[in-house]
Amino acid sequence: MALHTILGANGTIATELLPILHQNKEHIRLVSRRPQPVSYAQNIAADMLNYDEVISVVRGSDIVYLLVGLEYNYKVWQRDWPVIMRNVINACKAANAKLIFFDNVYPYGIVNGKMNEATPFNPISKKGKIRAEIDMMLLNEMQSGALNAIIARAADFYGPRCTDKSVPNTLVFSRLKKKQTPQWLANAAVPRSLTYTPDAAKAIYILSQHPEAFDQTWMLPTAAPPLTGKQFIQLAARYMHGTNKVQVIPKWVVGFIGLFNPVMKEIHEMMYQDEYGYWLDSSKFEQTFHVKPTPYEEGIKATAEWFLQG
Repeated sequence: MALHTILGANGTIATELLPILHQNKEHIRLVSRRPQPVSYAQNIAADMLNYDEVISVVRGSDIVYLLVGLEYNYKVWQRDWPVIMRNVINACKAANAKLIFFDNVYPYGIVNGKMNEATPFNPISKKGKIRAEIDMMLLNEMQSGALNAIIARAADFYGPRCTDKSVPNTLVFSRLKKKQTPQWLANAAVPRSLTYTPDAAKAIYILSQHPEAFDQTWMLPTAAPPLTGKQFIQLAARYMHGTNKVQVIPKWVVGFIGLFNPVMKEIHEMMYQDEYGYWLDSSKFEQTFHVKPTPYEEGIKATAEWFLQG
């Protein structure tokens, strides 16, 4: 059995990955600033900005998952992400551990057509430029042969057990549970990919089990074709027994609120994704590993059921 170490053990994807590792009888080490005890895993507190602590928690690992989530603020990202990535890269090299970095699609900017592993970086946001920078740090290590690693990319996600880290969960499912009108950002008429969180966790475990998958980028399984915001809300409303009316929040409103609300200010610069939509093409993963993503209707139904039970 290999030792699988999760850096950022309290996050959404870690929550989904943990039972998968346990079911497969892997040794598990959970690392976060404030670890929550899990009986069948090592639980260690560490600061990813402290190199000595990162070296210590990575030592002895076979697979390391970088699932850290930082405050949604580009200044925090600019300050901390390069330090974290360099610490984790060096710690994995010292431990001879393989690294899987769970990433988003921010480095690609606006893409006409499908977004896949060959899509060039063209970030148009501050946060996208930071993600592209740390991706290049990792890609350079991979290309040099100094580190076996994977960049695993997901679209923005939705699913059960993730509430405050998912815009669709917050604006659609949470509001429907409160008998409120569901909301969507900028444009509810363009198709926009969303990754189902259980699919993402299963996929990164699959990648960990295939040595030939390393030193590559992989788009994680995401249903296709993408739904529009209106279509997503219609399905959610059906299973939440609520209204399928859509309240679209215009970009200028988010910009105005962002003058007073730091989180909305950070969301504002990313709203090109909602204005123009995008299609994440995961066919490489699906064809390589013979895995099909959960259809939107099935994922939305399961998410609705989880919200209704809560």
